[in-house]
Amino acid sequence: MKIERIYSKNAAYQKFEVLKTNRNKRYKYGEFFVEGVRNLNEAVRCGWHICSFLYTRENRLSGWAEEMLRSVRTDCNFELTAALMADLSGKEDTSELMAVVRMREDSFSQFHFSENPIVALFDRPSNKGNLGTILRSCDALGVEGLILTGHGVDLYDPDVIISSMGSFFKVPAIRVADNAAVMDFIGKMKERYPGFLVAGTTAHRQHPLYELDLSGPVMFLIGNETEGLCRAFKEGCDVLTTIPMAEDSSASSFNVGCAATVMFYEAVRQRLKRPE
Repeated sequence: MKIERIYSKNAAYQKFEVLKTNRNKRYKYGEFFVEGVRNLNEAVRCGWHICSFLYTRENRLSGWAEEMLRSVRTDCNFELTAALMADLSGKEDTSELMAVVRMREDSFSQFHFSENPIVALFDRPSNKGNLGTILRSCDALGVEGLILTGHGVDLYDPDVIISSMGSFFKVPAIRVADNAAVMDFIGKMKERYPGFLVAGTTAHRQHPLYELDLSGPVMFLIGNETEGLCRAFKEGCDVLTTIPMAEDSSASSFNVGCAATVMFYEAVRQRLKRPE
């Protein structure tokens, strides 16, 4: 295994820094920065390409870290000083192992759907924590693909990955810049799955979620936290749905991460309830 040792904030170290902080540089390199035991375990388990591990020999590594270094194939690993590792880590207690991971292609071919899929689209996400939460909910509730549209927070931002608690690496998620490509995808899904339902979410009073039949193939279109769905996606929906609040509630709607979770759960609940 090739190992490079870094003793100063040289060009290699500066690359790690920009992978953490600079969206454009991430896409230039086609790589992103990861730390956290659960995230690294899931990245390896789900078959992502680990370009490099970063670690220090100034502190004793755990058995887990040593096994990762021994068993996971990488292009080149980097041995840093403890001080450099501490500067690079986003945690109060410095991570003993960090990684640079290769991005996956933004292509609908990443999706492999079952006979009765739940699919989701998040239009122009503006909050990293919300995106991470939705990825986690997709994983927990069996959503088989997530599409991100418009200009929003970066899918590969370290805060998104951390807030997903490892689910980032399990859920197929792609960025699609062209709304027409999304509508073409929906058209193909309708051809493949008779009765495929496209349900757009809204905070305004529309069809209550619990009145919809979500037991068949369904795609939820989730709008931006402030502006909701763009006009093109609203017009492309079969139905606009809302989660009714209690009559005496002062809240008009849920946070988008909470709302998405409720909708995914309702689809799963209806499937479990459906007679064989």
